[in-house]
Amino acid sequence: MHFRTALGRLRLIGFAEGISWVLLLGAMAYRYFTGVHTGVRITGSIHGGLFLLYFGAVVNAWVVRKWPIVRGVVAGLVSLPPFATFVFDRSLKREQEEAERKPTPEPVVAHTD
Repeated sequence: MHFRTALGRLRLIGFAEGISWVLLLGAMAYRYFTGVHTGVRITGSIHGGLFLLYFGAVVNAWVVRKWPIVRGVVAGLVSLPPFATFVFDRSLKREQEEAERKPTPEPVVAHTD
């Protein structure tokens, strides 16, 4: 994963957001059985922050990659159900690999003589 690219950052944040979602669900189950709320407060705060970062990364990738509206909306919606970011990551990985295979044009350098 290349974290210098919009897709790489989206994949990383999507992975972290997905893990935090799973941890939040576990903390909620723990609270249900024990009545202890601390785990939900902590994991909920972490998940909330990562959720917001994820949406920022989606918007960034949407603009940089010039995604169609449907792809951008789907990228945002996959943060809602648990594990969906992991499934969507396969699509992002394919797109990232295709982008890396394409030759990038050489930058134009202005010469001042």
